[in-house]
Amino acid sequence: MDQQKTRLFLDDLVVGMPFKSGTVDITADEIRSFASQFDPQPFHLDDEAARSTLFGGLAASGWHTAALTMRLIVDSLPFDGGLIGTRCELTWPLPTRPGDRLHAEGEIAEINPSRSKPDRGIVVMRSRTLNQNGAVVQTLSASLLVFRRPLTDRT
Repeated sequence: MDQQKTRLFLDDLVVGMPFKSGTVDITADEIRSFASQFDPQPFHLDDEAARSTLFGGLAASGWHTAALTMRLIVDSLPFDGGLIGTRCELTWPLPTRPGDRLHAEGEIAEINPSRSKPDRGIVVMRSRTLNQNGAVVQTLSASLLVFRRPLTDRT
């Protein structure tokens, strides 16, 4: 398929439009590797030390869950020009654990074409990242800059 035709533009979106991603499996080694670089806290690095914390065992950093979710959403919503965030709100109601299989699902909640820049608009996307049991490990509400289809491509 032509790469240009697979890209999404503001013009392709409608409020309520759903999306669902593929899946990603999480390992203890990946949790520790991410944490050692970006969030070196005992409950992300050492299962034994994590047992005596609020988490009761090894848990992925929320930022690791967010990074994995970003990848899942980028693969699911191929916006022309990329997934460009302008603001977001994240929650992590449950920890991501070794052995979890995550996927993201969500919808387009708002579409606001720009009045001053007619080639773009702001889209509010809401998503949930779920584990293999359907439990929500992250919620995200993000405002994204999305471009309109070029005038020469509009029908």
